[in-house]
Amino acid sequence: MKLKVLYGLPRKVLFCKKTLMSNQRPVSTSEFLLKSTSKKKTINFSKNRISDSYVYSKKKEKINYEDREKKLLKLLSKHRGKYGKYDCIVPGSGGKDSCFATHILKYKYGMNPLTVTWPPILYTDYGYQNYLNWIKTCKVDNVTPNRNKKTMKLLTRLALENLFHPFQTFILGQKIFATRIALKYKIPLVFFGENEAEHGNPIADNLTSIRKAHYFAVKSKNKIRLGGVLIKDLINNYGISNKDLEIFLPIKFDEIYKNNLEVHYLGYYLNWIPQETYYYAVKNCNFRPRPFRTQGTYSKYNSIDDKIDDLHYYTTYIKFGIGRATYDVSQEIRNKHLSIEEGKKLIKKYDGEFPDRYFSEILRYLDIKPNKFFKLQDKFRSPHLWKKIKKKWYLRHNCWGGGVDDK
Repeated sequence: MKLKVLYGLPRKVLFCKKTLMSNQRPVSTSEFLLKSTSKKKTINFSKNRISDSYVYSKKKEKINYEDREKKLLKLLSKHRGKYGKYDCIVPGSGGKDSCFATHILKYKYGMNPLTVTWPPILYTDYGYQNYLNWIKTCKVDNVTPNRNKKTMKLLTRLALENLFHPFQTFILGQKIFATRIALKYKIPLVFFGENEAEHGNPIADNLTSIRKAHYFAVKSKNKIRLGGVLIKDLINNYGISNKDLEIFLPIKFDEIYKNNLEVHYLGYYLNWIPQETYYYAVKNCNFRPRPFRTQGTYSKYNSIDDKIDDLHYYTTYIKFGIGRATYDVSQEIRNKHLSIEEGKKLIKKYDGEFPDRYFSEILRYLDIKPNKFFKLQDKFRSPHLWKKIKKKWYLRHNCWGGGVDDK
């Protein structure tokens, strides 16, 4: 009897020989956000069980970054001083990556960036302080939206209930809001940090592509779902207006074409190593890590500004069998900061750890009872990944061969 497979995932569970990442990993964390279908749902694996992220890491070792920097200098010269006070847009919230991008663009390359922040749903105290430190130390202006709190709360709750994805609205805003501000202020150059190809997403060499500039954009508004609900149903059934939803919706292609908008990954031009961007941010932007280990992993400085962040990675573990430690380990193995055996031990110890630190506060904010959350949790487990034994759930497969079906 074949086990049911959810989300269009591969039936056979594999782990990359070189990075320990699972072939169940979605193409990007934005999967299942706006459209209900996708041609390619998970990252590519070769016949030899090698993931695209590892393939890219080997290509990265051969990149001539002196030549890439020359390309960056040419790009910056094209835009510098052309739009008034600001030369480019840098989206971020004061994390290590936005600190690095903002500071190096301004103080090494002589640009004057306008920073744009789509704020966390529930700020952590240290995350908010990092945001303030970022703006102060880099001496930059910042645009942050005053969102409709009722709408934000509703969409977050619906995303958890319908998609088991409490971070949908945050991920959408990270990409969409920066584009809106770029068009509004007529600054057609946006810099994100790390190249998405680092994680096994489709390798993006043509970074001036308009579709790469705004890959969330869709032609028909009727196909867009927020929180798993069609826009028309949100308006008709939940009392939300078009104006309330506008800030969450992608911009039409013709607007992007007309304004010659370019979105680039700074990590395409510079040798982007997360641990090094962390050290740089600490030194130059007064960035501070969490005062404690992040639940679900072993690190203290990645994605720490939103209390919902930890829950988001836990829901990823439930849906795809991949926890936060796996993401961190895979990246650090690619950057040669961990061995395979060290990575297996860290994943075994921390992956899937329940994020109870902010759990009660998050459920109060969303008006969801704990019992309801745990029922939802079981609903979103794919049978080909999970097996229930004596009222407890276990992964059928894991990277160290200790899954219940690995034996």
